[in-house]
Order: sequence, then C-alpha cells, then structure tokens
Amino acid sequence: MIYFAATPIGNLEDITYRVIRVMKEVDCIICESVKKTKILMDHYGIDKPLKSYNDFNKKTMTDWILHKLKEGKNFVFVTSAGSPLISDPGFFLVKNLIKENLSFTSLPGPSAVINSLIISGLPPDKFIFYGYLPKKKGKRRKVLESIKSEERTCIIFESPKRVQRLLEELKEILPEREIVLTREMTKIYEEVIRGIPGEILDNMPNLKGEFVVLIRGAN
Repeated sequence: MIYFAATPIGNLEDITYRVIRVMKEVDCIICESVKKTKILMDHYGIDKPLKSYNDFNKKTMTDWILHKLKEGKNFVFVTSAGSPLISDPGFFLVKNLIKENLSFTSLPGPSAVINSLIISGLPPDKFIFYGYLPKKKGKRRKVLESIKSEERTCIIFESPKRVQRLLEELKEILPEREIVLTREMTKIYEEVIRGIPGEILDNMPNLKGEFVVLIRGAN
C-alpha cells in the first residue's frame, strides 16, 4: 500500500494524527525534498528511510516503488508542503499504480489552494485552479486573456521572483478586477493583500515566500 499524505504548508502543527501514525508505520517515505521532509520527521520523532521523487527521476523511482509494493512493502508519499500531486510530482506514479492495479489512498490535510480561497474573501462556491502559469510570454498571455471571461474565482501559484511580473500583466489585462495575494500562509508573517492590480503594485508586499494569487471571476 502507498499513502499520498498531505503535510503542513507552513506551521508544523498542521498535520493529522493519522498521517503521523502512518509515517511511523511504513517501510519508507517517498518525498519531493529530503531536506524539508527531514525537518518534519525530526519534529515528530519519525525515523524512516527517505527516498527522493521528482520530475528528473520519476521513471526510475516509479519502477522501484512498483517493484517494492509487489514485494509487500508500504510507503508514504509526501510533497514539500501541502497535498501531493497539486502542482507537485506524483501524478505519473498514480497513473502507473492504476495500470498495475496496486492499492493506494490519500490521507487528507492542508492545501494551499483551499486555505487561500477561505481567507481571500472571494466567492468560494465555484473556482478554477491554474497552478503555475507558463513561463513563456505568449502562453502566459493566452491563459490570462482567457480569465477575462472566466466567471469562477481563479487561483494561481506564483514564485516571489515572478509575482511582480504577474501583477503587471494583470494590470494591463484585468486592470479593474479584484485581486487577492496570500503569502506565508499559517506562518508568523502570514499576509493577505487585497485590491486591484495597480493598487497592489503601488504598495508591494515583501517578496518572500510562495504566493497564491486569487482573481475574482467575471460578473
């Protein structure tokens, strides 16, 4: 059995008892970042082998995991923060687990998508998640232009290096649309910034930590 487990997006206390118990019981923990996962494990006294899984080694690691599962081994799969597969590695593994008819399940918990939606103040009844936008200008432009007519609340992940660029693009394409930025969620310096793109650009927040950008849908 392999468990896809949600881990804290900031505050280490945001983890379920079940995830901690299962992490202590399995044979090995598969993770996106050994360094970040080790911090969580040390905090909760979890002593298990760690194996890294990422876009560069996913084919080799998937074959190894499938082989070990067939031998009866048990695993937990975690991302660096939040729920696995959401803009993070793991989907390739899931598709192969289904193909091989091997058992797996999800252990629910923290999600930056849902947490940001709750504290944004934007309509939560219908929303669409874009993950990280394409880096190439043309592809980004195409996605942002499509948001003009999107009636659902739009949620985008953005790195601190590119968040100002995104706000400048939104100022040009959606100058009057309400935007909400969330930063450092669940941490000491958690911040929520609301306004239209130009207003936020005039009062730029500290560009540290991962950002979630939410855009009100077209009314």
